[in-house]
Amino acid sequence: MMHFKNGFRYFGAALFASSILASCGAAAKDKAWPKVRSPISQDAKIESDIDALLARMSIEQKVGQMIQAEIKNISPDDAAKYHIGSILNGGGSWPTDKAEGPLGAWLSMANLFYGASMDEGDDRLAIPIIWGTDAVHGHNNVVGATVFPHNIGLGAANNPNLMRDIGTATAREIAVTGIDWTFAPTVAVAKDIRWGRTYESYSQDSKVVANLGKEIILGLQGHPALENFLSEQKVVVTAKHFIGDGGTIGGDDQGETTLSEMELFKEHGQGYVQALGVGAQTVMASFNTWNGQKIHGHKYLLTDVLKGKMGFDGLVVGDWNGHGQIPGCSDESCPQAINAGIDLIMVPVAWKAFLENTIRQVKAGEIPMERINDAVRRILRVKMRAGMFEDGKPSAHELAGRAKLIGHPDHRAVARQAVRESLVLLKNNSVLPISADSKVMVLGTGSDNPAYQSGGWTVTWQGSDLETRQINPRKYYKGHTTILDGIKSAVQSAGGNVQTSPEGAADVAIVVFGEAPYAEFEGDLSATDMALEADENFQLIQSLKARNIPVVTVFLSGRPRGVDALIDSSDAFVAAWLPGSEGAGVADVLIARDKRKPQNDFKGKLPFDWPASGATQAIAAPIKYNYGYGLTYSK
Repeated sequence: MMHFKNGFRYFGAALFASSILASCGAAAKDKAWPKVRSPISQDAKIESDIDALLARMSIEQKVGQMIQAEIKNISPDDAAKYHIGSILNGGGSWPTDKAEGPLGAWLSMANLFYGASMDEGDDRLAIPIIWGTDAVHGHNNVVGATVFPHNIGLGAANNPNLMRDIGTATAREIAVTGIDWTFAPTVAVAKDIRWGRTYESYSQDSKVVANLGKEIILGLQGHPALENFLSEQKVVVTAKHFIGDGGTIGGDDQGETTLSEMELFKEHGQGYVQALGVGAQTVMASFNTWNGQKIHGHKYLLTDVLKGKMGFDGLVVGDWNGHGQIPGCSDESCPQAINAGIDLIMVPVAWKAFLENTIRQVKAGEIPMERINDAVRRILRVKMRAGMFEDGKPSAHELAGRAKLIGHPDHRAVARQAVRESLVLLKNNSVLPISADSKVMVLGTGSDNPAYQSGGWTVTWQGSDLETRQINPRKYYKGHTTILDGIKSAVQSAGGNVQTSPEGAADVAIVVFGEAPYAEFEGDLSATDMALEADENFQLIQSLKARNIPVVTVFLSGRPRGVDALIDSSDAFVAAWLPGSEGAGVADVLIARDKRKPQNDFKGKLPFDWPASGATQAIAAPIKYNYGYGLTYSK
């Protein structure tokens, strides 16, 4: 791995942070967008090497570098023939036909594509292909990987040091499979919790989003001032989605964001100031429109603002066929997106047609050669900064193939800490903590259900089968501990008793349930859907209360929901969000160590306002609990 230490402008920690904020504050007084001083200055040797490569490349080779295809729709031979610069695996796409296929298949496929890209036969140039993956809460497409709480839970924990540890662990597990690049973190500021991607947002507070995003980038990509920056234990990151994705009207995914330019910057731009300030190398364009114009075709925002005013010199990648949503474009053709500033086009299926059309458009002058050269320069710059031209094939990398690192106990310990710190106690009528020697009922549709714990973007895109709508089978969650598992371990080891039947007597019942898995637009809510409908779990709570059994409700969700009746019916109510693979972390807080002495106190605070059941909007009255609310045992 090459380290460009002499190219880094390092500021001491306090000076580094203050310089960004001072720049931001000063600029915001007279214009929206600050010039961000990246800690990575351009390296003369890299720029010279890029010049030499560009001089040797044909139009076909340059356009090929700008294409990103999905692994199910392209072969290594295709990648070599058409000079393809990048591949990705979408949610629910794996190197084999089965999610639970051999772990080594990931690395084998990475080797095949790398080998094809480095084959210099038939007038090809050796330019390593870069593989991107949606590792958004751990290496979550890989069976057996550590799955961390989704971002909303991490926002509730709001622990910057923990974020860096999560990034470090995630990067290590990605490196095992030979993948170079993660499409994370999401630095969206969700302003309407009807949005199906709310759980990908850390908070409604842009400062929290910016700070936590910065820290996980430092864990994933390494610190620009240290020897670990983009080392073989680190991965290239993506700050996404630029810009305004969390501000759409009504929380409509891929919808319209209507704000002034200053409001857009103040509410949705802070994450990018911090991300670029710690050296993020890629930014992903957003599906939404801003004041009527699709971001994928927005030259002012992508080129004039991001690359110009903010000084970003990495690559801008499109989202899944996002170019096809621009008026006058299709999935197969869109010169407007390239001219607007998209450098790497994510065209999962129709990549060949897009490639051929783009070559034709360049030759016809519809896309200036200057724009093509700039895009390819940015792509090559990122690859060279990441050491991809020197590191050799993926299997030769430091952590490649080390299967024991997938779901490693040290990584799971970090995830379990994250679960503990993410829990928010909304109500407690002296029923928590529960003595470990108690007789405890553990009930509810989410109590022994790893799919409900992890939500969407876990092994599959939606956390379920797209055709049958059945949630993922248990075999996809190898190594996960459910909330029931954790409670059983804590209670039974202390001489208590756990039962999973609602029949009979008990000292307390823990009822776990919430939202079924979803992702993106599939999870959007309408105004009338804000309240969670009463179901069998609610009826279960009512029946337990009628028998004078105290009830602790553990609510699994990707956002607050209007559940007043459930909260009122429960003796204690815990927002557990989407905790991921380490469900035992819930028991670490709910179950006492010795009689009523808690093992761990509640630390989580609401990252979003919690609506009352009558709410028809998200961040608006009536509100049951305000942003920042959260009880503890000590208070």
